[in-house]
Amino acid sequence: MELQESLGCFGGRRLAPQELALVRGVVASCGGLSRAELAQTVCELLGWRRPNGSLRGLECRRWLEQLEACGWLELPAKRPRRPVGRPTRVPVSERGAPGAVLEGTVREFAPVVLEAVEKPAEQALFRELVGRYHYLGFRLPYGAQLRYLVWVSQPRRQVVGCVQFSSPAWRLAVRDRWIGWDEATRRRNLQRVVANSRLLILPWVRVANLASRVLAQAARRLAVDWPARYGVAPLLVETLVDAERFRGTCYRAANWQVLGSTSGRGRMDREHRRHGLACKTVLVYALVPDAAQRLRQS
Repeated sequence: MELQESLGCFGGRRLAPQELALVRGVVASCGGLSRAELAQTVCELLGWRRPNGSLRGLECRRWLEQLEACGWLELPAKRPRRPVGRPTRVPVSERGAPGAVLEGTVREFAPVVLEAVEKPAEQALFRELVGRYHYLGFRLPYGAQLRYLVWVSQPRRQVVGCVQFSSPAWRLAVRDRWIGWDEATRRRNLQRVVANSRLLILPWVRVANLASRVLAQAARRLAVDWPARYGVAPLLVETLVDAERFRGTCYRAANWQVLGSTSGRGRMDREHRRHGLACKTVLVYALVPDAAQRLRQS
């Protein structure tokens, strides 16, 4: 059984026949492992690691599932779990209850502070706020991720919003045209692009220019925190804005660039059944002046 040419690559590199044979052998001989454990095993054997040394298990598992979909191998049955990317049940607590209305200018509430979400209590609060007050709700993001809680300091310290960065869209036509990279370069350099997948200012917070201030601070934090966690320095940030709901004013005010609109398919619509539905405005922010040029480089 021949393997499709596109599936014979991982991380932008074509695999040698012996590597593909090893993958098939591991899957066939380790039936007692879960899909995640199989992916980790393959990564360990072939040395598939991120620049920070961590295994590329999530990407490998998706690749294995693509191989299974084309009939090249057979994976163990999925174990019951909440699928990644699906809505998740969020807690409802007093910490996440609506607060008193905050109105004024950023200066009145400064300094504005972004704190990385690390501890379980912070994770629960982030999940609750996004789940209760963001129109898309809370979903487990795909791939790499960073989350921040946004705090103001005056008249007292309190949470006013949330920001989330995660792995970018695999393909995004207007972005890919703007960068001008070919398929091989896109596969190789996509890890240098990061998605701003959630931005939330709590509905009772009506502070002028707060969202654009948060975006500016978040970009500076991302440039430091993402390499520290994943060993890759991002060059470009992207986001999708629902044009029927929002104009993206805060992104424009923070110097993000509008590239155009999506096809409306969504990242999982491989059969093109949703073309033209739920189109989004694509905006990008370059973290370095020559971001597109550097992303085109081999």
